[in-house]
Amino acid sequence: MPRLFVAVWPPATLVDDLAVLPRPPAPGVSWTKPHRLHVTLRFLGECDQDEALSTLEAVSFPAAGVTLGPAPERLGRGVIMLPAAGVDQLAASVIDATRFIGEPPPDHPFVGHITVARFRRRPPSVDWPRIHETFDVSRVSLVESTPWGEYVDVATFPLT
Repeated sequence: MPRLFVAVWPPATLVDDLAVLPRPPAPGVSWTKPHRLHVTLRFLGECDQDEALSTLEAVSFPAAGVTLGPAPERLGRGVIMLPAAGVDQLAASVIDATRFIGEPPPDHPFVGHITVARFRRRPPSVDWPRIHETFDVSRVSLVESTPWGEYVDVATFPLT
């Protein structure tokens, strides 16, 4: 079974802007490749793709806008993320619709973000300028995380 998640992709121009920000090399740090930058609304894990597709096709997604920034922060024990505000209601609708598909939804509140780095021991020292970027969300995507580490859109669903 494929490993799936539901996500919002930022516009290409924003990805280009984020790609030129400093990514200093550091032992045990893996910087997210620009083409993988996204906001995860719901991680489904290994699940039936047809069930996920038919469920998401039946959902009417609320309009949303994303505000990124102002600066990278730690999330948990091994992630540096850029906060992404504005998608809480959209994530809630996706979580509600898919609650019986794949892995159970997490038991902690949703935190909108773009993962910019993962680290094992020490977080990277990130000296980014303050960021205040916004974009409108026009669709959500069902994405497969392939065994070779790429993200592939399975389907997209427009917002109403």
